Amino acid sequence: MNNKYKILIIEDDEHIRTLLSALLETNNYTVITADTCTNGKAMFLSHRPDLVILDLGLPDLDGTVFLREIRNITLTPVIVLSARSDESDKVGALDMGANDYVSKPFSSAELVARVRTALRTSRHSNEAGELSGGKFRLKGLLIDYDARKVFIDDNEIKLTQTEYNIVALLSEHPGKIMTYTAIIKEIWGYSDSNSRKKLQVNMANIRKKFGDKPGKSNYIENELGVGYRMCAEI
Repeated sequence: MNNKYKILIIEDDEHIRTLLSALLETNNYTVITADTCTNGKAMFLSHRPDLVILDLGLPDLDGTVFLREIRNITLTPVIVLSARSDESDKVGALDMGANDYVSKPFSSAELVARVRTALRTSRHSNEAGELSGGKFRLKGLLIDYDARKVFIDDNEIKLTQTEYNIVALLSEHPGKIMTYTAIIKEIWGYSDSNSRKKLQVNMANIRKKFGDKPGKSNYIENELGVGYRMCAEI
């Protein structure tokens, strides 16, 4: 993999900014930085980075302002790196278009892995890799969109229409957490008091059919209180 990607860090804490820069440069990424939301937007427009690492608690404007504005013009992946750890903050940022959310304090190895995943997913999406020939492939998993069929290790997995729709939706955003609200809106088009329960029941059935065991997910991960993601690699 060619790691010469350009990453924009928008972070007002100089210590964290320096740490992130050194970490990413050690992993062969080109790094540019900004310490405010306003400067971050200017750097983004002038340098067009491949990925953004975004703090939310910026001194001039909230980081969500940056997220909203760039989502109107680009699908460049954004990883939120924030001290805000409440589920509502995570869900809000993800629903606004963030690709991932990492809470501070963070693991350096985990953050680099999240960066690799977001960049790989973005590259594949640009090349239409996952959807080539109307199919999605991930290790032993194959989704044939035209036939609306799912296979694992060449064995067809019998899914209900709703279960298939959920799997297909997640596969269109591999590596990205999709919140419960976003999934419910896409699948059912409305939300009621039973929507979360319906989604959980369908997901439990899907994961059972996929052969998941307690504590181990083969293809779909659950971030409790936030949502689900289709793994980008296993």
